[in-house]
Amino acid sequence: MFTAAEVGAALPGSGRTRDAPEELQVAAQAVRTRRPAEPGGRAAAAAAAVPPLGPACGERAYCLSVILNMGGAVSAGEDNDELIDNLKEAQYIRTELVEQAFRAIDRADYYLEEFKENAYKDLAWKHGNIHLSAPCIYSEVMEALDLQPGLSFLNLGSGTGYLSSMVGLILGPFGVNHGVELHSDVIEYAKQKLDFFIRTSDSFDKFDFCEPSFVTGNCLEISPDCSQYDRVYCGAGVQKEHEEYMKNLLKVGGILVMPLEEKLTKITRTGPSAWETKKILAVSFAPLIQPCHSESGKSRLVQLPPVAVRSLQDLARIAIRGTIKKVIHQETVSKNGNGLKNTPRFKRRRVRRRRMETIVFLDKEVFASRISNPSDDNSCEDLEEERREEEEKTPPETKPDPPVNFLRQKVLSLPLPDPLKYYLLYYREK
Repeated sequence: MFTAAEVGAALPGSGRTRDAPEELQVAAQAVRTRRPAEPGGRAAAAAAAVPPLGPACGERAYCLSVILNMGGAVSAGEDNDELIDNLKEAQYIRTELVEQAFRAIDRADYYLEEFKENAYKDLAWKHGNIHLSAPCIYSEVMEALDLQPGLSFLNLGSGTGYLSSMVGLILGPFGVNHGVELHSDVIEYAKQKLDFFIRTSDSFDKFDFCEPSFVTGNCLEISPDCSQYDRVYCGAGVQKEHEEYMKNLLKVGGILVMPLEEKLTKITRTGPSAWETKKILAVSFAPLIQPCHSESGKSRLVQLPPVAVRSLQDLARIAIRGTIKKVIHQETVSKNGNGLKNTPRFKRRRVRRRRMETIVFLDKEVFASRISNPSDDNSCEDLEEERREEEEKTPPETKPDPPVNFLRQKVLSLPLPDPLKYYLLYYREK
């Protein structure tokens, strides 16, 4: 798999085409000319290694749709944070809200155990009915949706719930987060993953979460009297004849993102019958499954969850947790200055660089040596003592301490009955 940078360098006009491997040159030429490679030929094999080149590269942003479906736009990460770093570097993640949501939920948690080794690769994953799109696709979708706290969101083909959960971190406690999924076994899988996230993830306490609700059914059979939404995403290829149906799910001012005619498309409803359409990038999604009518010839309408009205008790819990978070933030700011410093993943050992006062060039080799002066003490004993002192000053390589859930600590320290403390913590395990 070639990286986006390698493909960009191999494109004609980059100045580095001659240095690229022949297979990469062939693939880059196929991208530039936008002509499909001959089936079974070398160009086809090379094109299979070409990832999308990013949304801000003009002509170079074009990519083969079959590759987009698989992903491969960025390098694989060792962990979730490194994957997000790579997506940021490639400009797939461009805003802080989206970055925070991606970092808060570990993609590997939505994989089956035996497939987790592939979780941090920029590739789609499918096992039976369970499916996850490539991280680069989810990044583009999240950015295009322009999510804000308090909005309503409808996920058509909600799958594992990975995207819905990330969206829920941005929508906050007063948003609406609904999903429709065709397969009942996938709904159960999504509910298990959601329950695991709520019970065990520290990210649940760092954010105000809008918990998604999932219903089983075909998203082309949504009841016509359902509420409209501020944001809608469809995770399957939409045929042209269903475009108006999808648009009607939007409120005025809302945004719809869906694969339409092999392009990831953003549609904004600017008025009751006015729309703005923007093609984001080429993709290849499996098409929406057409509804199966019952014996009577009527379709089975999908009833979306009602918009829940929170109880006074629940509103009080949200307010108390919010107040405690503000107190924690203020304490952190007063302690650390701005409260925004990130702990490095590893403490790097300082490498002592000795000053070289003379550099001698001889043919193609370079020799560097230190020239003594009257103030230098070159005895072996002094050098050895200097080395030991430096080693004592240098901290050993250590992994950072596990993250601390300050909200949980604060709640448990309150002079309240235990049942009330656990209610404030949503009865979470840790």
